[in-house]
Amino acid sequence: MRVPETLLKGKKILLGITGSISAYKSAEIVRLFVKTGADVRVVMSEAAKKFITPLTLEALSHNKVLDETSESWADDNNHINITQWADLYLIAPCSAHTIAKLANGLADNLLTQCALADPKLKLLAPAANTHMLHNPITQASLKMLKIANYEFVETQTKELACQTTGDGALADPINIFWHASRLLLQEEFWKDRRVIVTGGGTIEKIDDVRYLSNFSSGKMASSLATALYLKGADINLIATRFEDDIAKDIHIIDVEDSAEMFEYLSDSIRIAKKGVMSKASLMDTDQIHLIQKEPFVFMAAAVSDYIPAFAQEGKLKKSDIGDSWDLPLKKNMDILSSINKDGIKTIAFKAEMDSENALHNAALLIDTKEVDAVCLNLLQNSQSFGTNDNQIDFITAKGIRPLEKTDKLTLSLKLLDEAKEL
Repeated sequence: MRVPETLLKGKKILLGITGSISAYKSAEIVRLFVKTGADVRVVMSEAAKKFITPLTLEALSHNKVLDETSESWADDNNHINITQWADLYLIAPCSAHTIAKLANGLADNLLTQCALADPKLKLLAPAANTHMLHNPITQASLKMLKIANYEFVETQTKELACQTTGDGALADPINIFWHASRLLLQEEFWKDRRVIVTGGGTIEKIDDVRYLSNFSSGKMASSLATALYLKGADINLIATRFEDDIAKDIHIIDVEDSAEMFEYLSDSIRIAKKGVMSKASLMDTDQIHLIQKEPFVFMAAAVSDYIPAFAQEGKLKKSDIGDSWDLPLKKNMDILSSINKDGIKTIAFKAEMDSENALHNAALLIDTKEVDAVCLNLLQNSQSFGTNDNQIDFITAKGIRPLEKTDKLTLSLKLLDEAKEL
């Protein structure tokens, strides 16, 4: 997925690096933040220097690294002022040793002193041997930190540096980037709001080796789901195709045909209307309440208009078909018309090639399909599919708002600003 260079413009991130073999990945984490416009500063433990040098991180961040040799009270390069400067303190990787110290309020190095001095929400990305991570003491420390203004990027299961396979590997840098960006960009309107996005071209079975589909890549739906994730929404992405490097925390439902998409979409809408349970404090059960925010559905999927009348089991042989093949088709169900849209904001997507009548045809959907808005995508030809950029017209009963051509994630963020006004 193409991430805009201005996504985190103006955001300030303090990255803490502890003594873990995964420390070498911190260079990529810094690069991702800097590449998207963030101002990044680094604080390192002395143990971290065994795995990566301050010079490397200074070259990538363009800022002086804070460590035991560089702390200064003549400027803000100290454990008090640097946390006041930062919008977010992220520790990645965070070793089991550091997790234990943080949970017990120990501040025996600059990295832990920064954590103790920062009253804001902090983000940890643990990395440790499987047995160290799942040791009861480490698990107790993690639980303690969850109620002490810390959030976590989950570890992953893979081959570790100790040549064993298990849970404890540092999350991929791109997933750490997405999680941190969500904390920096979320906004109250979308936070905890349940949103459903459909995407990709449906795959309609002819036999067990052939199908009918279309050129829809699913990129716009993946970008839209990512934009919603960054804004804090609770998302279900129901699609046939997905972008690479999508945030791992997005709930993905991989479907194939239109019937399967309709089934999961209907279930997701029913669940979304029940509201979102939110616990303000894990220690205070009185703070549990039901957030009633009106759900949204973005129908970006390209659903087949016609499907095979008789899907076959096995593989149809050419010798049985003959020299020509008259494949019987039947009109497909209209998912957009069939779903229950009561109590939910619905935004349809419509692809058109008829430039003269495209706006009129798209606007008709507001009444004929009973939707709140339509996103019109004017295509030139089949090459218009699968591109990294897009342009849409956002159409409501009040009028038309052209959204200029840009990368699909930026376009999605602009679309969400328009959708808030529905």
